[in-house]
Amino acid sequence: MDEHIRGVLRLISARGGEGSLAGGSALDEQAAESDVELLDAYSRAVIGVVEKLGPSVVGILRGGDTRGRTPEQVGAGSGIVIAPDGYVLTNDHVVSGAASLMVTLADGATLPASVVGVDPDTDLAVVRAQASSLPYGSLGNSSTLRVGQLVIAIGNPFGFQSTVSTGVVSALGRALRSRQGRLIENVVQHTAPLNPGNSGGPLVDSRGRVMGINTAIIMMAQGIGFSIPSDTARWVVSQILTHGRVRRGYLGIAARGRPLKRREARLHGLDNEYGVEVLQVDPRLPAGRAGVRVGDIVVAINGQPVQSVDDMHRSLAEWPIGEPLTLTALRGAELLKIQAAPVEMS
Repeated sequence: MDEHIRGVLRLISARGGEGSLAGGSALDEQAAESDVELLDAYSRAVIGVVEKLGPSVVGILRGGDTRGRTPEQVGAGSGIVIAPDGYVLTNDHVVSGAASLMVTLADGATLPASVVGVDPDTDLAVVRAQASSLPYGSLGNSSTLRVGQLVIAIGNPFGFQSTVSTGVVSALGRALRSRQGRLIENVVQHTAPLNPGNSGGPLVDSRGRVMGINTAIIMMAQGIGFSIPSDTARWVVSQILTHGRVRRGYLGIAARGRPLKRREARLHGLDNEYGVEVLQVDPRLPAGRAGVRVGDIVVAINGQPVQSVDDMHRSLAEWPIGEPLTLTALRGAELLKIQAAPVEMS
């Protein structure tokens, strides 16, 4: 027999004597037992979440469409009951344009529903089913999420009710464009498998708290799903329930980002590499009335640097409508401070 083969056999035999191949040593058995305990704990966590939150996850069915789409283009989606009197949080794209809506509960009961309010800029919507005393879920604090954390998606992909998938948070702070073109901030990226019909369903942590609303997948990709964070959803829901819509400030300008010349930045002590150049001004709206001109370059709002149109949108979203704010803008060699009070975007 070849000496090399003999050596390999001796090596295997020696390891077998230590127990790794011959039934396992006590240490190996302990490790295997520990692995089983971990898997059991994982299973119990998922089962607990599904039992706790599953009854509050609903299917949303569309009856007809107001935008002339064919039946094949009109899909179903998911939602999460957020109040016992029938308020359901879902995606705007799930309900937008529907002639009528029905909500299907986990027990199979189907209820008529109506839209309370939508926010296309975050792809969120609130609908209300005609019911009371429904099981409901609680919105968690998405700012506590960590990369690698276990998350669970519950929804109705392809109409298969109460389907559960698991994964981990793979990235935080992502940004997606809404259908309106506005940037949706702090989107949660995760690996829990999603399919058409999961839209509007909850992304949940191991304690059964809703950490996001599933909104998008990348077609032909695996393990890449996106959820609108619960902190954003909480603000949108409060706006919709208070005002029937989401109120955002508007100054009445069209603008684009543009690089700043180093000389300009140094002259005025600016940290910006970019500013926002004003392309159009409506003289009837706040910026025009305050004296903003075409060609001005906005570099800060209330002292916070502005380097893109998205930065400007973010600042306006966080500022009370009707309260004056300060625009810092370059006009030629001058650095101006201009006060304007945003109005509600119509």
